[in-house]
Amino acid sequence: MLQTTTVDSVRTALEGFDTLSGRLGATLLLLAAVVVVGWIVLPRVAAGIEGSAVQWAVSGALLRALQFGLVVGGTVVMFYVWGQGTYVDNADTYLEEDLVFAGRVAGSLLAFFAAYAGARFLSSVVADLSDRADWMTDHQREIALRTSQLLLFGFVGLVVLGLWDVDLGGLLVGAGFLGIVVGLAARQTLGSLIAGFVLMFSRPFTIGDWVQVGDEEGIVTDITIFNTRLENFDGEYVIIPNDRVSDRAITNRSQKGLLRIRVDVGIDYTADPECAQQAAIEAISQLSEVVDAPPPQVFPKEFGDSAVVLEMRFWVDHPTPPRKWKAVSAVVSSVKTAFEEEDIKIPFPQRELTGRAETGGFRVHDGAASSDDRADAKIRSPARPSIRQSTPK
Repeated sequence: MLQTTTVDSVRTALEGFDTLSGRLGATLLLLAAVVVVGWIVLPRVAAGIEGSAVQWAVSGALLRALQFGLVVGGTVVMFYVWGQGTYVDNADTYLEEDLVFAGRVAGSLLAFFAAYAGARFLSSVVADLSDRADWMTDHQREIALRTSQLLLFGFVGLVVLGLWDVDLGGLLVGAGFLGIVVGLAARQTLGSLIAGFVLMFSRPFTIGDWVQVGDEEGIVTDITIFNTRLENFDGEYVIIPNDRVSDRAITNRSQKGLLRIRVDVGIDYTADPECAQQAAIEAISQLSEVVDAPPPQVFPKEFGDSAVVLEMRFWVDHPTPPRKWKAVSAVVSSVKTAFEEEDIKIPFPQRELTGRAETGGFRVHDGAASSDDRADAKIRSPARPSIRQSTPK
């Protein structure tokens, strides 16, 4: 009796706002109270709850339930403030008469909040697993979390549809046909999606790696479930679909943390290869751009047209394109200086020109041909001689 009297008194007080200004004032005051209590006070209380992942998940779900209750309660109060309390009274009567409908509503709300608590619990579990597992990247963590939450909400959705007596068999058949149609119409997109999951968990590269995918080379800036983005050395962004990434050769120059660089240098045929090797190794070893281990190496590679070619091999750490070219520049300058100090010539390309003996040949004296030879060979330019050989008649 006392409770009924109290409810009636509250209804009478709420319906006492007859003027527009009074109703607007009450509405603003009610909105401010709901916002302050539901989105300032309650979240701080929930954040202060420490405990296991289950307690954290339940506290989050309880917070959302209280916020939902505040919104519903505020809406009910608004109906009475604006003189529409009869709609609330009728809804209350309808729920009392139709207990099945009320049970379905309550069950759906309970399933929703349980799904929210489960999603928070999964978030805590995946975050803990990511912190303990060095092999899991941030992208893999995000994919694992979103996939597990999607499966959870899908299962809860089926449960809610079952509560409302929805024909799940027909729905699943329709979804199956729709999936076939979508799969045929978006084969490439689905292929990129599947390839994206494969790349996320196989980890051939991560963000920040210097990679070459087919003919494209650059720094990985983003990896999504549909494509991979590279920034090449011209400052351009290259977006490659994941299905094209997965079926091409991938070269990762950053994964090991070290990169070996090869630079060729030629020495004169009269120079001592062993002396040149030693001078090159000492010059490279003194550079800060080159690591000490593995040590630099120099090997005779081949006989060139004008020189004996030496191959210089050295390593750089934390390889990036700027570090590579900085090391190459330092090596070239240092080795050239060392060869000059040791009087080791780095020859430029040379050619030896001779005439056929049966045609009389020709000779070059002090940069000019003899008068007899000029009849058979004409020097058009001192820098680029062009020789025309006479044909015997």
